[in-house]
Amino acid sequence: MLADTIAAISTALGEAAISVVRVSGPQALQIAALAFKLPANLTPRLAHLVQVVDDSGNPLDHGLLLYFKGPASYTGEDVIEFHGHGGVLVTQRVLDRLLACGARAAEPGEFTQRAFLNGKMDLTQAEAVMDLIHAQSTLALRAANEQLGGAIGREATAMQQEIIPVLAHIEAFIDFPDEDISPETGTALMQRIDAVLERAQKLIATSEQGRILRHGARTVISGAPNVGKSSLLNVLLGFERAIVSPTAGTTRDTIEEIIQVHGIPLRLVDTAGLRESTDDIERVGIQRTERELDRADLVIEVVDASQPAATVQRLTLPDSIANRRILILNKADLGIHPGWSVEPKAIPVSCITGSGIEPLRDAIREVIAHAGPLAADHPIAINARHKAAFERAVERLLAARAALERNEAPEFIALEIREALQAIGDVIGQVDVERILDVIFSTFCIGK
Repeated sequence: MLADTIAAISTALGEAAISVVRVSGPQALQIAALAFKLPANLTPRLAHLVQVVDDSGNPLDHGLLLYFKGPASYTGEDVIEFHGHGGVLVTQRVLDRLLACGARAAEPGEFTQRAFLNGKMDLTQAEAVMDLIHAQSTLALRAANEQLGGAIGREATAMQQEIIPVLAHIEAFIDFPDEDISPETGTALMQRIDAVLERAQKLIATSEQGRILRHGARTVISGAPNVGKSSLLNVLLGFERAIVSPTAGTTRDTIEEIIQVHGIPLRLVDTAGLRESTDDIERVGIQRTERELDRADLVIEVVDASQPAATVQRLTLPDSIANRRILILNKADLGIHPGWSVEPKAIPVSCITGSGIEPLRDAIREVIAHAGPLAADHPIAINARHKAAFERAVERLLAARAALERNEAPEFIALEIREALQAIGDVIGQVDVERILDVIFSTFCIGK
């Protein structure tokens, strides 16, 4: 694959001021010489004004060309970037010309895949490229930059460096079968294993944080019909996304939007009002509301605070989510009924005047941070693939530790430690890479 020279449009489809077409591979310079009118001395990392020409020498476009000589480039190969006019047709013509001159159309994520294969980044950094592109909040952006800087890779490498001496000691006993592992040596080896277990478990604990940062905390706005759920959604979004009507049952399907609250991405879900209904369509909407409540990270329960508390239908939530409920006393501008004094933590809100919205935002941050820490002093947030690999490593290290305690045969202990090393290596792509590369890079956009 690396013998090919690839090309792709690296900017989004559509009209813009400029577009970027990228070429990478061993023949990048030769292909550029056919497609562009290059200066006599093409200086690396210096912008040159060039013209793109067709096979008859007729001009297609002109713009700036940058040459990055490998290995000092994003992919580690010779790279050509052409910054031309951002029209859809002219950009496609430039790409077509490069393909006609010998380049191959790049697959999704192939530029970053080459950067990984050429040792420019480890697998966690390659994944961080897409996290950076998809980041929807300041905390997600910060976590992606930490990962792109190699934070997770450094942790995984440090764990490997702790485990390798343990494996070396165990294999030494395999080479000398007459020797038993002394209690003192076994204790020292277990201490090393414990140190790695602690690091791995701390990283595993950030997986929930990583899920929230990457996909948003699933925040369900729920309550009885006509209490102002859709109005609250619109106020939080800052625009009218949901239809607001005094007629109960207007919202019949879930409406989903993403916002940022104090740097935390929220996936807001407006739901149908919970009540007994004979309307088939509304009943389906209510069933969807119940499903959303089952998988929520946070529930914002909205009630009409102008009504007596004893007459208001309240949500019944499972224990797993009960401590992640925020009660909103909506329609506070109409006056709050005295019966709601039994809810001291409830937040009075008026969607008409906007009062109470900032306290609501503060409460959201507090609840999410408490349920799944988004600590500023621990920016590493692993993804589901990392979590699975670290969990395998922990499982195998615990098995190795137990075998050491029982003074079992060194061969069995070594096997467990090797599997733990392999699991950690999977995180950064040092072992068994082929089975995970396609899954990771298939999610990339063309030209990245």
